[in-house]
Amino acid sequence: MTLLRWLLALQSWLARLRPDRGQATAEYALILLGAAAVAMLLVSWVTKTNRIGNLLDAVFRHITGLVG
Repeated sequence: MTLLRWLLALQSWLARLRPDRGQATAEYALILLGAAAVAMLLVSWVTKTNRIGNLLDAVFRHITGLVG
């Protein structure tokens, strides 16, 4: 019986060393939600302004100007 008491005391002591064990998971989830929100805003802005298409057209014109 003393072994069981010793194990319970050890588990209690270890639990006090890391009381915020689930906090990292919650922080990770919030960071992912924030990154997804920023990505959605960026995609929305890019599709409305056609900036990426203009950028790729300019790069292609520059490359073809160097070749030809």
